[in-house]
Amino acid sequence: MARESGSSRFTESGLPIEPVYGPDALGDWDAAEKLGEPGAYPYTRGVYPTMYTGRPWTMRQYAGFGTAAESNARYKQLIANGTMGLSVAFDLPTQMGHDSDAPIASGEVGKVGVAIDSIEDMRVLFGGIPLDKVSTSMTINAPGALLLLLYQLVGEEQGVDPAKLTGTIQNDVLKEYIARGTYIFPPKPSLRLIADIFKYCKAEIPKWNTISISGYHMAEAGASPAQEIAFTLADGIEYVRTAVAAGMDVDDFAPRLSFFFVARTTILEEVAKFRAARRIWARVMKEEFGAKNPKSLMLRFHTQTAGVQLTAQQPEVNLVRVAVQGLGAVLGGTQSLHTNSFDEAIALPTDKSARLALRTQQVLAYETDVTATVDPFAGSYVVEKMTDDVEAAAVELMGKVEELGGAVAAIENGFQKNEIERSAYRIAQETDSGERVVVGVNRYQLDEEEPYEPLRVDPAIEAQQAERLKKLRAERDQAAVDAALADLKKAAEGTDNVLYPMKDALKAKATVGEVCNTLREVWGAYVPTDAF
Repeated sequence: MARESGSSRFTESGLPIEPVYGPDALGDWDAAEKLGEPGAYPYTRGVYPTMYTGRPWTMRQYAGFGTAAESNARYKQLIANGTMGLSVAFDLPTQMGHDSDAPIASGEVGKVGVAIDSIEDMRVLFGGIPLDKVSTSMTINAPGALLLLLYQLVGEEQGVDPAKLTGTIQNDVLKEYIARGTYIFPPKPSLRLIADIFKYCKAEIPKWNTISISGYHMAEAGASPAQEIAFTLADGIEYVRTAVAAGMDVDDFAPRLSFFFVARTTILEEVAKFRAARRIWARVMKEEFGAKNPKSLMLRFHTQTAGVQLTAQQPEVNLVRVAVQGLGAVLGGTQSLHTNSFDEAIALPTDKSARLALRTQQVLAYETDVTATVDPFAGSYVVEKMTDDVEAAAVELMGKVEELGGAVAAIENGFQKNEIERSAYRIAQETDSGERVVVGVNRYQLDEEEPYEPLRVDPAIEAQQAERLKKLRAERDQAAVDAALADLKKAAEGTDNVLYPMKDALKAKATVGEVCNTLREVWGAYVPTDAF
């Protein structure tokens, strides 16, 4: 009899699942105004009215290692297995703006991501992958402009109109000073570069998400959920202020802002965290910046499961952890998701473990009923109270950042870093004492771990990349490279948008290191105050 309902989804018992539930489902009209509706201000219940009832979140798998050719093969496997978007990991030399043959890059080429030195590597990385058909996220920050331009150039070589390119560059330098460390330039020129990227993308690559403001790395460094969203949103406010000060209208760029958060195993608080973050951001954009476009008020975010919670002990248990973390992200309303592979606490993921991580998302999307209705936890006493509590704690921290003069001034004061380190120390103490249970580490250990064969990166790729660079420099038009780099230096010294001469230099086959070194000559390199 229940099957006669107008609902499109039903429980295993044949009972209807409504697309959206509200306070009226239980006759509780008093809560209606506070909860609001999905897809409506303040977006506590999600940024879209239908959320996953129409289509699931974008399933991204973060991948990249060794050479561009090896990473290209992994991307094609992931696409064949059903991933909806690519997510590129770059090696440390690329992240720091150094070529693979630079002395400082020794021992790190291709280790934690793919080595990209020039447009030739970028061509190989996306060879056979139609860039007008995939959405690509790139975890790159200080040299984010370079990798975006290389991506655009490869797309143009494929005949793709830049207006059709979709994806995201992380491009969040402020969190690098707080928690991660892959910065290049001091804060002021870094923010100028970000404003240039905003302007360039509005004119040239309008569908591109120009920044992914990241709390993930702060969480991995030990930030609590409240600290994670407080410091991330404070960074977001700084970026918006920078763009507005550079003459941009908030509604011209805010719809392309996105965020990046972690999903821990503590499902209830994580769901509350995501709801609170949406609510705070909508209010800030409306009240402080006067945004009029509803898309400017929406906090859209990507989620990655918590790498810091993975263990090398009994690594298969990480499959359970990742499933729980992924479920929390989905219940919290993420727009895209990366699920970590179970072996990442040991080494780079194998093909099989990467496939299992993707299959975890597919089970959540297609075998559970969490996509049948919008915002399943709405009206839950515990989740709504936790949302209020996390919001209050985050707003208090954001107030302290403001008292110090904003995110950059607080960073220079060491405020965020000190707060996160205190939280990390507390977590370590609780783990050491056994108060915080970590299965396989401080409880339910094995006397002897089972052997596991991890994926290894061939150290020979460093020599291979050096040889590619030698050949590139010998065959390119050096006069054209020198002229383009001179134009870039002139733009960096003045006020012109640096992305246009930067694109010309990269097209002429200037390397990532050469472009970054040109900017270093003008802007200098950041040295943290606690290094002395």
